[in-house]
Amino acid sequence: MCDFNALSEEEKLFYHTKLLECAIAFGGKNFFLQLLELIRQTKPHPLTSRDSQFSIHKGVVLWNKVIFNDKLQLLLQARLGESRRGNILPDKSDKSYKKVLNLVKTFSPIEFTAKPRMQKDGKGFKFKAFDAVDDNTIRLNPVFDAVFFCSVETIKKILNFQSKE
Repeated sequence: MCDFNALSEEEKLFYHTKLLECAIAFGGKNFFLQLLELIRQTKPHPLTSRDSQFSIHKGVVLWNKVIFNDKLQLLLQARLGESRRGNILPDKSDKSYKKVLNLVKTFSPIEFTAKPRMQKDGKGFKFKAFDAVDDNTIRLNPVFDAVFFCSVETIKKILNFQSKE
């Protein structure tokens, strides 16, 4: 998803709709983009926060389990492979298969909630890290990918996308 130019028109429209819903639920495009910019600027990565939350003046992102840095690093590596394969899981013959499978099992029960500080700004939204396509195909949830990893410029392109149809 993070390579906007490689997406089909249909995929661009799908991601546009999905992320626009999230942005509106968080208080609008500007609030949403401010959240993403601050997540990108924060070191160490916000996912490794001990209190399982990332707060800004406009809102907060919460999750229900501590994520350790080794899992985050493995996720970043697996994420690169997913863009090529269309699956976060490598081939079963790959020596990293078991580690990535355990990573998916670790992240699967975690639920993320993003909500604005002021209720009048929106109701917030929930998301998970992965979407299961079938028993052997797991993909990163596009909202999770957008919130924590894709460049802010790419997200701006997706939010401002207008279909040619």
